[in-house]
Amino acid sequence: MMTKSQIVAHLAQNVGIPKKTAAAVLVELVTVAAKEAKSSGQFVVPGLGKAVKANRKARTGRNPQTGEAIKIPAKTVVKFRLAKAFKDAVVPLKKK
Repeated sequence: MMTKSQIVAHLAQNVGIPKKTAAAVLVELVTVAAKEAKSSGQFVVPGLGKAVKANRKARTGRNPQTGEAIKIPAKTVVKFRLAKAFKDAVVPLKKK
C-alpha cells in the first residue's frame, strides 16, 4: 500500500511537477470530491470510479456480547463504485 507521500512523489516524478504542486493537487481533488458528493450525491473520477451518497434503512442488529436485539437507526453513507475499466485492469477476466 502506498502512503500519501509516496503517491505525491510518484505523481511529481511521472508528471514532471514539484512535490508541493502534486501534494496540493491531491488535497484539492479530495476536497472537491467531498464537496461534490455532499451537494450532488456523487463524484466521478474518470477511469477509477465514483463516490455515491446512499441511504441505509433502519434495521435490527444484535449486541455481540449479550445477544440482545438493538435498533440501528437509518443513516447516510458514502459508497465507492469502481469503474469497469479499473476492475478489468486489476483483475482481468478469465477466458473460457
